[in-house]
Amino acid sequence: MGFLIRLMITAIALWVTTLVVPGVDVAGRTGTNTVLTLLAVALIFGVVNAVLKPVIKVVGCVFYLLTLGLIALVVNALLFLLTDWIARGLDLPFRVDGFWAAFWGAIVMAVVSWLISVVVPDRLERR
Repeated sequence: MGFLIRLMITAIALWVTTLVVPGVDVAGRTGTNTVLTLLAVALIFGVVNAVLKPVIKVVGCVFYLLTLGLIALVVNALLFLLTDWIARGLDLPFRVDGFWAAFWGAIVMAVVSWLISVVVPDRLERR
């Protein structure tokens, strides 16, 4: 259940990002197509972050220390661009137009995901 909630949170954050950040677009032909595309891209984004981000943090820990963590913004943008590249390879109607769109898109995604996560718990609390 927690996985589905995380997927929905990421998809909603991605949708908000497409509304706020110029250069990040999802162009489904229908509303259902758009929702399915957002869910697929959210899944890709989650897998990319789960697999690559820990490796990048370990390999680049010196850069994280030297930049006081600011390199994380660049890493997030590059992972967002990788998500775009994979989505294009799968023929999904999701586009990120360049580094700066990915940079701001990753920031908006992180903030919106965090805000939603504050309101919606990952798991149902057991009593």
